Amino acid sequence: MSPAPHRPDERRSIVEGGTWYTVDHPSAVGSVRRGASTVARSLGLGDDRAAEIGLVVSELATNQCRHAGSGSVLVRVRRTGDDTALEVLAVDSGPGMRDFDAAMRDGVSTRGTLGIGLGTLPRLASSWDAWTSPGRGTVVAATFAAHGTVVGLAEPTGITRPMTGQTICGDALAVRHDDGVPSLLVADGLGHGPLAAVASDAAVRAFLDAPSGPPVALLERVHAALGGTRGAAVAVAQVSGGGVLRYAGLGNVSGTVQGSRSRGLVSHPGIAGTRGRPLRETTYPVEAGDVVVMHSDGLTERWSLADYPGLAARSPLVVAGVLLRDLAVRRDDSCVAVLPIGPEAA
Repeated sequence: MSPAPHRPDERRSIVEGGTWYTVDHPSAVGSVRRGASTVARSLGLGDDRAAEIGLVVSELATNQCRHAGSGSVLVRVRRTGDDTALEVLAVDSGPGMRDFDAAMRDGVSTRGTLGIGLGTLPRLASSWDAWTSPGRGTVVAATFAAHGTVVGLAEPTGITRPMTGQTICGDALAVRHDDGVPSLLVADGLGHGPLAAVASDAAVRAFLDAPSGPPVALLERVHAALGGTRGAAVAVAQVSGGGVLRYAGLGNVSGTVQGSRSRGLVSHPGIAGTRGRPLRETTYPVEAGDVVVMHSDGLTERWSLADYPGLAARSPLVVAGVLLRDLAVRRDDSCVAVLPIGPEAA
């Protein structure tokens, strides 16, 4: 799926669902490495870069198997305008690390904790981030592009995962920037599987192709575009200057602002794509350092970033990885998206 062309001051970001690999045996390491290398070559990164990416992914998966007992690795593609990057997210619930810096030094092995020397990560990844805590597991995110290409992890983003036994996820997310103003969409197609994905994909296309506007206007465009589908729960969050968050939601997408004054965001009853009451928008005050989190009903709603020391300061991809790991306990597709509030917005 490719967004329509836009002005230079507009950016659209699509994160493909990617492939989740379960790492529960040493034999799984090779599958993850081959999968990541294949995606790298398909993006035109070349054999040498594909081999480097395979090396990093192998080390992450090996650490999970040896020290956490098991874990999972997501390999996916992120497209922002003409820029493309491969993203890797390694998630486990193992013993965690007390000294992450030591684990980053080549050749270091800390028995009983994750980490046998993750020195390949800062040397070979275009950017990376991590969160870990003793007894609470480790989540590592990395992006890869051609050498010399700048790609980061600070942008709003999120992750999706299909329900157990399925390969297609009915949840989706997308990000757009208009004149420096970020907007984040989460769509949960009714049910799960291919037909749910048709609805959520249509929501993403309508969101990315719509002219710039407030969340309620973007939601109106999505609502109209889903008329021929089974429908979806959809929410849009937008942060502009002045410390104001604008939010419009329809259906059971949960939104919350986590920070000094954590609060829930209001989504109204209904289904995008079906007739109902007029759409409405709500505004909330936000401060620099706050984090906006949106998720589908595949995740439980009882949680707080305060329960994860230091996590609010990590990259959106790492935050999403930790929350999906711990909160996606229901038998359903799952999606979690994260929008950090920076100084320029507050």
